[in-house]
Amino acid sequence: MSFDRVVRGGEIVDGTGRGPRRADLGIRGGIIVEIAPSLDPGGAEVIDAEGAIVTPGFVDLHTHYDGQASWDSEMLPSAVHGVTTALVGSCGVGFAPVRKADRERLVELMEGVEDIPGSALAEGLRWDWETFGDYLDALERRPRTLDVGAHVPHDAVRVYVMGERGLAREDATDDDIASMRGLVRQALLDGAIGFTTGRTDNHRAKDGSATPASDVGARELAGIASAFQGLSSGILQAVSDFDMAVSPERFDAEFDVLEAMAAASGRPMSVSTMQRDGATDQWRRILARLEQANARGVTMKAQVAPRGIGVMLGLEATFHPFVGFPSYKAISHLPLSERVARLRDPETKRRILSEKSEPIGGDGSPIPPLADQLLASIDFVAMKLYRLGPNPSYEPAKESSLFAEAMRRGVSTLDVVYDALLEQDGRELLYFPIFNYGGHSLDDVATMLHHPLSMVALGDGGAHVGTICDASMQTFFLLHWARDREAARFSLGDAVRKLTGEPAAWAGMRDRGLLEVGRRADLNVIDFARLGLLPPRLAHDLPGGGKRFLQDARGYRATLVRGIPTLRDDRLTGEMPGSVVRRA
Repeated sequence: MSFDRVVRGGEIVDGTGRGPRRADLGIRGGIIVEIAPSLDPGGAEVIDAEGAIVTPGFVDLHTHYDGQASWDSEMLPSAVHGVTTALVGSCGVGFAPVRKADRERLVELMEGVEDIPGSALAEGLRWDWETFGDYLDALERRPRTLDVGAHVPHDAVRVYVMGERGLAREDATDDDIASMRGLVRQALLDGAIGFTTGRTDNHRAKDGSATPASDVGARELAGIASAFQGLSSGILQAVSDFDMAVSPERFDAEFDVLEAMAAASGRPMSVSTMQRDGATDQWRRILARLEQANARGVTMKAQVAPRGIGVMLGLEATFHPFVGFPSYKAISHLPLSERVARLRDPETKRRILSEKSEPIGGDGSPIPPLADQLLASIDFVAMKLYRLGPNPSYEPAKESSLFAEAMRRGVSTLDVVYDALLEQDGRELLYFPIFNYGGHSLDDVATMLHHPLSMVALGDGGAHVGTICDASMQTFFLLHWARDREAARFSLGDAVRKLTGEPAAWAGMRDRGLLEVGRRADLNVIDFARLGLLPPRLAHDLPGGGKRFLQDARGYRATLVRGIPTLRDDRLTGEMPGSVVRRA
């Protein structure tokens, strides 16, 4: 048999959960055509996998590349973390369908909810679409490193149908619901992967207003979800606060709404699930209700992040604790090197530490209200504030927190934070895990991840670009949970399954996710022993000169999409075989 490429000498981990086995893999026309102990490559290109593992390409269920995918072909940072398929349109926000008059409002929603600079969106978005089908066509016209699939976002659908009434969160009429159901049905027929909705107070538009669909009732959600009836594929996704911290009754009422939505659709639904400091056991309640829903025949699963969902603070980041201090504000416009020189002056330090911060977050600010709350309780915050360092640790010990250091040194917490920010010539990043780190470890995350109804997700690629860089979740999950962590470790086969076969099957993508003859040749060749994460770095590469954090990896010998190498030795090749994946 002739081949285009042969991946030779690797340990194949096929995505089913089985352990590695040594074999060669033959590719022709973007498809895996043969797997055997030894293949004769003939004149085909040979990709050396000796000493490496060969996995299916990773499928990322939860990203926010909705805007970036319309202008960017490289799809960083996901493209350097083994991801070959990424789903956009998460959490109910996105850019289609859209009327011309509503474009700015959708930009403000994405800017507020997902911390993506409005200037970058305003300059980068082409807006060569109105319907959701038009949007998919527009994405398909741009070659890219990986495949993109898209959900229909509730907020965009509501604004398209209801206009100002939708923005004002008025109740939808029967006609409104029928129109929204019709739009979603057509989007699904045009290839949308599914439908998403967002129901959390943490998500607000740039002006501080609640998102259009944040508190709609079961009648609207179930009415829209009935658009899936009669279809054999398509998924739903939701994010909610669940309000367990308010009362158990509020939690159950909210879950009932989401379960009714899933039941009305007849299709699977996933729910963002994390450990929250205000309700540290809420995730257990979510998993219990998911079990009950499945027992009743309603397919529901949890999307779980494999590490703390954390904010990065730094002199180049969107936020750090001194942003609102008057003496810092006076020098904040200076280049980093000049700021660092000023901040190292003992008198400048004394003056800043003697001041109080002015309010910096809230409506109309790129800095979330959380920033002011953090400053108001800096000692408590610093108990979970850590240096990220040159070799990033996402499960740091409690003793390495900046608060513990302040106690050892007998100085104020802000004194320690000030000095830490100046390390590495002002490029040090401080890691503050907001969610999933209530016990100063990932023990509870381990319990979540090992639950049979959990899926690895919530990397939020493309979002929170100046405060969070979690799109490296796939790399982290593989190296931390299948190699480095002693307790609650996953087998290599099961870890790969959770990044490949499981999410592909969930999304209804039957052509990928497994290394089998007849499947697409989306795959990774990984030096597992060498696999690691580099520190996040700031790049000024968004449209309009906007900045974002990117994070590189080491150990990816090759990534192939449709049988074409998009990455070799941790660097993009310039090949763009990716396209749009549409609902089966």
